[in-house]
Parts: sequence; C-alpha cells; structure tokens
Amino acid sequence: MKLRQPTDFLILEALEDKGRNVATNLAAHTGKSRKNINTRLPVLEDYGLVDKIGPAERSGLYEITSLGKAALVYQDQYDEADDFEALIEGPSAGSPDESASAGTNLARGDNDDEE
Repeated sequence: MKLRQPTDFLILEALEDKGRNVATNLAAHTGKSRKNINTRLPVLEDYGLVDKIGPAERSGLYEITSLGKAALVYQDQYDEADDFEALIEGPSAGSPDESASAGTNLARGDNDDEE
C-alpha cells in the first residue's frame, strides 16, 4: 500500500468528518485540485480504504471504509511501519475464531487431557 501524503490522508479525514462525498466537495475540503482527488480516489478504493457507492454506476460518490478509518488511527506510524497494510488490518481473521472455539470448549468442560 503506497499512500500519497498528505493528500490521501486528507481525503480520508474529509470523508470521515463530512460523510460520503464527491470529488468536487472533497477538493474544497482538502484544498487539493479536483483532478488530484479524482486520481487518488480509485487508488484508495483499490486499497479498500474507500468504497464507491451508488446510486448510479458512474456516480463519483465515495465513503470511507473501516479500513480507511484504521488508516487514520495509525496515520502517525505510516512512515515508520514496514508494512502499513498489515498494521491497519490488524491480527489475522482466523485467530479470534480459534480462541473463541477453545474458550467454548473449556466452558463446556471439554478437556483434551481427559478421556
């Protein structure tokens, strides 16, 4: 994930603060050109940081995703992180299920040591 600073973070901040929006308004909120915003939004969408939403297929209405919100939380660590994408995605999805399953077995009194 290669983000352009400060533009990409300004776009994410504007979407978080103002809600779903179009490039023209995002340009006004960020102080960046509409052309620049229009170039960056598809990149942010590819990274999963924003979603392009309806109502029409060609509408340019975008909203921030939960991953985009996580990117804002970890924004200060962007330059230092070896793998910013892994940082914002957090622990692997399988881990919570495994620990929840183990906890359920213990709650039932299931124990691998007993026969």
